[in-house]
Amino acid sequence: MAKCEVCQKDMFFGRKISITRSQISRRAKNRQRANIKRVRVMVDGTPKRMNVCANCLKSGRVERA
Repeated sequence: MAKCEVCQKDMFFGRKISITRSQISRRAKNRQRANIKRVRVMVDGTPKRMNVCANCLKSGRVERA
């Protein structure tokens, strides 16, 4: 699984609960993956391919090549 090379965002876990919530014992583990993209970014003036999450791209933490 890819990890964001800027903010180290990776897979995160939670619980999936049914809408009725009547059966508490039937909670299932749920894993969600970060929105990772493989893009070319500028690092010290040279283009380099990195795994970057969409949040870092949107916020401007990295500059695309």
